[in-house]
Amino acid sequence: MTLQSTKNLRKQVAPFEKSTTKESIWQIINTVAPFVILWFLAYISLSVSYWLALVPMVIAAGFLTRIFIIFHDCTHHSFFKSRRANRIVGTCMGVLTIFPFDQWGHEHSVHHATSGNLDKRGTGDIWTLTVDEYLAAPLSLRIAYRFYRNPLVMLGLGPIYVFLLKNRFNRKGAKKKERNNTYLTNVLIVALYALLCWAIGWQSFLLVQGSIFMISGAAGIWLFYVQHTFEDSYFEEDKEWEYVKAAVEGSSFYKLPKIMQFLTGNIGYHHVHHLSPRVPNYKLEEAHNNTAPLQNVPTITLATSLKSLRFRLWDEKNKNFVSFKEVKAVAKKRISVHAKPEV
Repeated sequence: MTLQSTKNLRKQVAPFEKSTTKESIWQIINTVAPFVILWFLAYISLSVSYWLALVPMVIAAGFLTRIFIIFHDCTHHSFFKSRRANRIVGTCMGVLTIFPFDQWGHEHSVHHATSGNLDKRGTGDIWTLTVDEYLAAPLSLRIAYRFYRNPLVMLGLGPIYVFLLKNRFNRKGAKKKERNNTYLTNVLIVALYALLCWAIGWQSFLLVQGSIFMISGAAGIWLFYVQHTFEDSYFEEDKEWEYVKAAVEGSSFYKLPKIMQFLTGNIGYHHVHHLSPRVPNYKLEEAHNNTAPLQNVPTITLATSLKSLRFRLWDEKNKNFVSFKEVKAVAKKRISVHAKPEV
């Protein structure tokens, strides 16, 4: 990708960077209202059976994922033209998704600015080691890494750690505005949860909210994971790293069924989002369909995305992800080479 083609690509996407107030408000209505209704239906269904309640819970989890996308757009200031409107709506959506607006907005902006940069890993991304780093790491670090990359840990314990624990505390060096927003979000979450516990009882609240939280949390982490962890993704050292290439080659087009595309707020068009975070989620598909070079980006489906579960380490030499099993072969080969006596 030449410098000229890079500029042209960003220029082609620019017309889709304008939000529409009417569409944004309608998306809030057709997302938050169904979520509230489904949440209440799940509570009512508990009187019959938890398994019956699980049906509206699963659907509600989908709508909570969609609420997160609205929150996400607000942190990019792409959902409304007004920064104040983005901040107010984003903070409210952050209460529902238990994400502090300023804290996550900062972390996520770093992710966009460093995605695929091997020298700037560690903020807003999935912990990823290269093959060489893993082989050179002490046993304790390798065990910790394997534990972290286990799907059950990542999708099960991950939501609990990130959403319930990590999001409740400010990062080191956070400015006063960001710290106060985190405190405000925490207070509003406690107030909302206390009100619901008083209204329906803490047991019913935990069953409904806990189930929805775990399902949507796992789905959210999976979406983030799979859209940067596919076989021929993009990782380069800082001197070779390019923003546009990282966006269109290091972010996948996750082609989902229409209903899932709706519930995930079009975030499957992740390559478009990383290319231009100012494109609101309801214009991502249009931007993709009307920008010819974006038709040839890495594409994954529900079926092919499952392969990503075995991708654990980045092979800098071959420019692709590999499994732990494949790394064993590399390690044995290196040991045999070093073991040969010098002539």
